[in-house]
Amino acid sequence: MSLSNNNTVQSPTSNATHKDVSKGTREVILAENLNKCVGQSPNTIHILRNLHLKIDSGETVAIIGSSGCGKSTLLGILAGLDLPTDGVVNIESQHFSQLDEDDRAAIRGRRMGFVFQSFQLLQTMTALENVMIPLQLAHVNNAKQIALTALAQVGLSERAQHYPKQLSGGEQQRVAIARAFAPKPAILFADEPTGNLDAETGKQIIDLLFSLNKQLQTTLVLVTHDNQLAKRCQRALLLKDGQLHSGLLEDKAL
Repeated sequence: MSLSNNNTVQSPTSNATHKDVSKGTREVILAENLNKCVGQSPNTIHILRNLHLKIDSGETVAIIGSSGCGKSTLLGILAGLDLPTDGVVNIESQHFSQLDEDDRAAIRGRRMGFVFQSFQLLQTMTALENVMIPLQLAHVNNAKQIALTALAQVGLSERAQHYPKQLSGGEQQRVAIARAFAPKPAILFADEPTGNLDAETGKQIIDLLFSLNKQLQTTLVLVTHDNQLAKRCQRALLLKDGQLHSGLLEDKAL
């Protein structure tokens, strides 16, 4: 895998552009004509409108937008946690959005990792046990050793037997990052990963996230409303009026 940007791709109704890439990259996410609607006519709300997105292997892409614009909805659809009203999502050339939930879950377990704003740790499990969950679901034989190594990478070896309530917010998010990277996913989805953290802790978490991502050459799709965080990615795409556009939020929209 190589860290690089995309060839230019532009939908007829979107201003989202993709930069040139070097030879050898491969497409891992392709979303075409995505629509997401909720509610019944005449009160239908259109969250996504004919949205197009192409992401290549190893890219780091930020999806930015104001609160309530549909960023998390888009991320959920790309990850197969939700389905579009219309349109398709292909993951590694497979018709992902057209699979049933069991098949999508199997692909998520093998190929994807997740970091959430609310950490999503199981309170009755230790840090080590939380990190072991995706490894055990994937039937990895040496799950414990891999999980211990992942915790060491995020500086939490001494916290392996602690429960989430015994950890600070920053430590919980580091456990979540260890859990996400432990299976060495091809794609990592991060939804407002610093949203529940103070500024200094958030910066440490982001430095760690990007460091591990570069080390493992994972494709990173990150949702945020933070322009400074988006600038850390190779591409920043603004979600506005249901479509993606190149650029960042205006200061007044933050």
